Amino acid sequence: MSISTSSYSCIFHPEVICLYTILVCIHNLCLQFTAAEPTRSSFCNAQRRLLNFVEKALVEDVIPILQVASHSKLNQLLAHCVQRVARSDLDDIALEKKLPQEVADEIRSLRRKSQPKESNVTVDPVHVKRIKRIHRALDSDDVELVKLLLNESGVTLDDTYALHYASAYCDSKVIAELLDLGSANVNLKNDKGCTPLHVAAMRREPKVIVSLLTKGASALETTADGQNAVRICRRLTRAKDYFTRTEQGQESNKNKLCIDILEREMRRNPMVGEDAVTSPLLADDLHMKLLYLENRVAFARLFFPAEAKVAMEIAHADTTSEFTGLSKSRSSSNLRDVDLNETPVVQNKRLRSRVDALMKTVELGRRYFPNCSQVLDKFLEDDLPDLFYLQKGNPDEQKIKKLRFCELKEDVRKAFSKDKAGSLLSGLSSMLSSSSPKD
Repeated sequence: MSISTSSYSCIFHPEVICLYTILVCIHNLCLQFTAAEPTRSSFCNAQRRLLNFVEKALVEDVIPILQVASHSKLNQLLAHCVQRVARSDLDDIALEKKLPQEVADEIRSLRRKSQPKESNVTVDPVHVKRIKRIHRALDSDDVELVKLLLNESGVTLDDTYALHYASAYCDSKVIAELLDLGSANVNLKNDKGCTPLHVAAMRREPKVIVSLLTKGASALETTADGQNAVRICRRLTRAKDYFTRTEQGQESNKNKLCIDILEREMRRNPMVGEDAVTSPLLADDLHMKLLYLENRVAFARLFFPAEAKVAMEIAHADTTSEFTGLSKSRSSSNLRDVDLNETPVVQNKRLRSRVDALMKTVELGRRYFPNCSQVLDKFLEDDLPDLFYLQKGNPDEQKIKKLRFCELKEDVRKAFSKDKAGSLLSGLSSMLSSSSPKD
């Protein structure tokens, strides 16, 4: 069975490793440990995928892999993770907070060995000690002690990056009390170019984000690698969690709530004015939505062409133009493919119309094909990076991908049978000429 990208219109960037994909792979590995009869091939496959992720993922996303490797005594995976973290700029505080002591010590040792002998970097031990005392006071939720230590030592909150530390590790009440002191720069950047809001976005705690925004934190600030707080939250959020509608009375997903708060702040920001919706940062987030939705609908069209066509017509998705990604449009040498008269505002409206139409299409799918939708959701969250290019990789990897794709088709068939037997399907199936997934 041969599948190529020409079979369907999907946009995916295989070099971007999603944190949730990593967590799913870790979960699968843990299942093999706890299984009564663990499958060696499945175990090796899960471990091999994690080894592949280590170099591609952000260093913060390598930490969960390292923790599992250390706990489960997976020496090869552990050594690979340790080397990756040692080469990174992950700070000592994160090492202490997130890693076992012996692993953190090994990483520090590797870093010392890699430093040039002629390096004249000097560290004031007294200053370091003062910073640690303030951080320990924050760990104890004692802001009064922090004030006392600041007065005694002569260091400032900014010297200790206290807001960054609190945004990562402290209760939201402690952060509010720190902000009320009025002596910290809420938009201060650390050595990695992160503001406290960036750190809070990594933590995904709505109360912390709101506290910082209330005191003047800028949602437009970017890290050294060009990430704003919204994009950080999105990277750490499952697509399913973001696009699933919250029912009345149901608690909102924290990650989605953080994204919504930050998006509203960016639109409200008076520095950007009425052009806020066309800023490059928001445009990137809009493109991310479109990429997910185009993927989601394209796979539905692959397995259920007739049903998907009807759903798209009902949602008027067929009246909007398909989004094919930025890389294609930017690299196009044919000026006929580019509307030079389209302003950023007009383009934004066009893309948002496409988003609305595709979201309605997906909602129709969830309503009439709930079991099939669950199968596709799981596929998009877990296997899409591996299965998107079936012809890439060595022969063994291609074989595994094709087997998984065959399993996916079988899962879709079973799910379709369940949906067909359900009463909700009758309303839509009467309009369809086809009532089975395409081979």
